[in-house]
Amino acid sequence: MRSSVIKAKLARNEPVLLVCLNLHDPSVFELTSLMGFDGIWLDLEHHACSVETAAGLIRAARVGRSDVMARPGKGEFARLSRLLEIGAHGIMYPRCDSAEEAREVVDWAKFAPLGRRGIDGSNPDAPYCSMPAAEYIRRANEETFVVIQLEDEAAVDRADRIAEVDGVDVLFVGQADLSVLSGIPGEFGHPRVAAALEKVAAAARRAGKHWGTTSMSPDHTRHLLDRGASFICHQADILLVKRGFEQVQSQFAPLGFRFANALQGDQPGAA
Repeated sequence: MRSSVIKAKLARNEPVLLVCLNLHDPSVFELTSLMGFDGIWLDLEHHACSVETAAGLIRAARVGRSDVMARPGKGEFARLSRLLEIGAHGIMYPRCDSAEEAREVVDWAKFAPLGRRGIDGSNPDAPYCSMPAAEYIRRANEETFVVIQLEDEAAVDRADRIAEVDGVDVLFVGQADLSVLSGIPGEFGHPRVAAALEKVAAAARRAGKHWGTTSMSPDHTRHLLDRGASFICHQADILLVKRGFEQVQSQFAPLGFRFANALQGDQPGAA
């Protein structure tokens, strides 16, 4: 089983940077991993990605060095196990409500005695029955990381108890859902979001765990690092492509080129 870049860095108290890839093309995963990012966030909660597709994407990422952190939907514990078996190093679990639910996530992500994960061994993580069972179990427990998302104020209020769960490596504030559920959609600078970040940071510090969230910019990342965050997710491939195309259009429009950009409200045939 491959060693986790993220677990190794966190153990040295080094910050880690992940990017979100929503374009399900193996070349994008291979490219990102070869470029040396610490991790790739593969989202199966909101995006149309099957476990079979995820297997090919994670396989492509193994060409480089990046860990893959996969996010199933809330309560999808069978899918969680399959994502680990196809080679994900970490699980991001969304909408966690309590320490009891966090404990259940750990149970499905870790083998005994740390959890109750079922063993197969014939998939890429073992890999393919090439490791003795005892060694595989030990290595999998060492290298697999669990990220618990806190995405509403009630869950944030329980951050101390969730952080105390053995096997939880990272507390992660889901700022988007937190803002929506708090009635302040998209207001990431709102005092209620800031208060939630501070509560989670304090809970992680008291439990000796790591914490993180999404970052909007290098300056925002510095702000988070100064407050003890070490697990940073920044940017997504779809946004980078969109902004790149917008830059092309802004550069070529003065040369006389016209674009019917429906995302900006242009009508079909306007070009």
